[in-house]
Amino acid sequence: MDETALQRVFRGESNARPPIWLMRQAGRYLPEYRALRAKAASFLDLCYDPELAAEATLQPIRRFGFDAAILFSDILVAPDALGAKVWFEDGEGPRLAPIATAEAFAALRREIDLARLAPIFETIRRVKAVLPREIALLGFCGAPWTVASYMVAGRGAPDQAPARLLAYRDPSLFRALIERLVQASIRYLCAQIEAGVDAVQIFDSWAGVLPSAEFRKWCFAPLNDIVAGVKARWPQTPIIAFPRGANQHLDEVARSSGADVVGLDTSVDLGFAAGLQRLKPVQGNLDPLALLAGGAALDRGTDDILDRLGGGPLIFNLGHGVLPQTPIAHVEQLVRRVRRS
Repeated sequence: MDETALQRVFRGESNARPPIWLMRQAGRYLPEYRALRAKAASFLDLCYDPELAAEATLQPIRRFGFDAAILFSDILVAPDALGAKVWFEDGEGPRLAPIATAEAFAALRREIDLARLAPIFETIRRVKAVLPREIALLGFCGAPWTVASYMVAGRGAPDQAPARLLAYRDPSLFRALIERLVQASIRYLCAQIEAGVDAVQIFDSWAGVLPSAEFRKWCFAPLNDIVAGVKARWPQTPIIAFPRGANQHLDEVARSSGADVVGLDTSVDLGFAAGLQRLKPVQGNLDPLALLAGGAALDRGTDDILDRLGGGPLIFNLGHGVLPQTPIAHVEQLVRRVRRS
């Protein structure tokens, strides 16, 4: 990886100003993205079109000059490449044919089909070829628990009750699904690194719905396995772990997961985060609603993070993704505020 501001953070160094990128920085809040989306028949088609996906990846870099681009794709391309039926309903989100029985699980591929994901690797190569050297390119995958929660329910659910119930009622089946996703994630991330990404993030968006014992089984242990599997092949490639809602378990993630950076969601107290930062670099954690609000609220939220965490290794980010209704002027305000430090 070329020397970038993110690379220095990955090494545990602080920067005069923290590098900044935003989760969902490519998306519906950008008019140029909306125009691009109109060219694809479906969201999944957009993810699998290297020309369009590369353009979506680069749009926020051109507009805001973030310190990192993140591959434009979706966490559900992994189950798609395992043979699950995946589609997106406009305005409603993802849909899958549920994998909630032994018969449905048996119909999945035993290994992820990397040929199905070849357009994504081509997107990475296209972006890397034109991305300025000082800007990092991030790949990603969904963590097994979060991906499994969609696969079991066939869609998103507020508390992921279908997956939680399956894990209680048929733990052997659920464990088999998680293990299948662990191995798929390792191969998928390694292929992204081979194609040219500089670092990867593991998104566990639904980690916070699980009790502690279940978190350790279905979130923490699979995260450790993925990190170990990727590091076995690519030991120098940084990994960011983002277990949203993990709260008190973040200390375990920092100490024992092997991840290089701990991503912080909006709920993480900054005093607690400062303690984590003594263990590992951290990323986060501005409230997306503060970004939506703009003005003094945005400045206060930004300054709080910079005051408490800016003296150590920090990647400035949101605590979750950019909301679609976010004004572009507010993102510009945020970037100016962070880079003023």
